[in-house]
Amino acid sequence: MESQIAEHTAQLPQVGEPRNPGMELDLDWALRVEANTSAIERRCATLPGRRSVKKNHQAAWLLKAITLIDLTTLSGDDTVGRVQRLCAKARQPVRADLMQALNMEPITTGAVCVYHDMIETAVAALDGTGIPVAAVSTGFPGGLSPFHLRLAEIEESVKAGAKEIDIVISRRHVLSGNWQALYDEMKAFREACGDAHVKAILATGELGTLRNVARASLICMMAGADFIKTSTGKESVNATLPVSLVMIRTIRDYHERTGYRVGYKPAGGISKAKDSLVYLSLIKEELGDRWLQPDLFRFGASSLLGDIERQLEHHVTGAYSAGYRHALA
Repeated sequence: MESQIAEHTAQLPQVGEPRNPGMELDLDWALRVEANTSAIERRCATLPGRRSVKKNHQAAWLLKAITLIDLTTLSGDDTVGRVQRLCAKARQPVRADLMQALNMEPITTGAVCVYHDMIETAVAALDGTGIPVAAVSTGFPGGLSPFHLRLAEIEESVKAGAKEIDIVISRRHVLSGNWQALYDEMKAFREACGDAHVKAILATGELGTLRNVARASLICMMAGADFIKTSTGKESVNATLPVSLVMIRTIRDYHERTGYRVGYKPAGGISKAKDSLVYLSLIKEELGDRWLQPDLFRFGASSLLGDIERQLEHHVTGAYSAGYRHALA
């Protein structure tokens, strides 16, 4: 099993891949992008039943999934204590006795994601681990605060120690077809991030069509997004397989055209271990093994980790475990 996730131990998040520098807005390219909804849905419908892994292979893939999680708390009642406990879980996401039984070295989650007010708490709790802190920004989740305040929020979060910034785009630019405005907005957000990596949240459940999702994905990459992300987790519809297929195929097209790899982050609604396996198989088939590293793929999740740990205990003991045995925070 060790060899199946050894690549993770050799590469920490944000190491090894040149950042996407962006490019000039190419509207001819963007407006040629279409999405065949029925074909996309047929492709996605085959994934859950066709790609199945069992026993040691399943355990190895679940451990891999843990290393790709942005362990997240974005609640109005977040406290210093809750964030500190979440960071402790990020440092040791699986109980030591289970890791010993699996004969595995320690692993960590890919990052911890919090609101701005909790950045300093998370940075202190993760000191010396190499686990980056991600912060949601730009008037998350609606993205409707004044533009200068959205830029200032990014800058303040970077100053506080966030290494990754999850921004939200203005959905109205997509819905009205104002691609220049979307490009300019994303470019300004990227510049405000400085050395921090920027993840562009498209809020795909509010974009209307898969074609809009594809075009918004491409425009954000042209403007310099390091990641494109499905959702805030606050919309009525969050990450889905059809949306994911559209977004990762635009990532593939962008890489083929420019040579730069952009990361992908599905977020919202991914709470079961079996779902994480489906997403990993989709990434492997469409983008290849290079994207199965934390600098190019993340799950935006919290409860997902608890279910994965339950499945690992079942693998080790043969008995299903109660959720309270795997508390997150």
